[in-house]
Amino acid sequence: MRVIAGYLGGRIFDSPKGHRTHPMSEKMRGGLFGALGDISALDVLDAFSGSGALAIEAASRGATKVVAIEVDPAAYTVILQNIEKLDLKDIVTVTKAYAGSWSTRHQQQLFDVILLDPPYDNLPLRDLKRMSRHLKAEGVLVLSWPSKADWYPFEGLELIQSKSYGDGTLHFYKRN
Repeated sequence: MRVIAGYLGGRIFDSPKGHRTHPMSEKMRGGLFGALGDISALDVLDAFSGSGALAIEAASRGATKVVAIEVDPAAYTVILQNIEKLDLKDIVTVTKAYAGSWSTRHQQQLFDVILLDPPYDNLPLRDLKRMSRHLKAEGVLVLSWPSKADWYPFEGLELIQSKSYGDGTLHFYKRN
């Protein structure tokens, strides 16, 4: 995989082996960050981090602080290696945990951008439900969701835009 843009643009990083994660395509990542626009000086949460691609892309594009959450041991190890390889230790914090458990322990932590790209084969609805509480008042939450599934509503958030990319759709939310 490679970083699309920002100061790390073109740099290569690894993704976990096997089928436990589904790395977001480069086209979809480009569409996501293109829609977000300038994220410099923003705080970003990448729950269900997988390879860490979204966290890495956010850091490369100027995010001040990025929190990446991943429960799968192999994926977590790959993210740590990627963060080390790309020298992002001062920007990206990687946590090995279920997203919902992390959310319960960090209820007061807020972010400008929340990126949710859960595994499509085991959609963690209970964990997803908790994540919107971490969104700042003017923030944006982005959910990557299977195109064939009904989109997922978040309490207190309004769906403002959807973009489809083959088997996945990006849903963008803001506070009501």
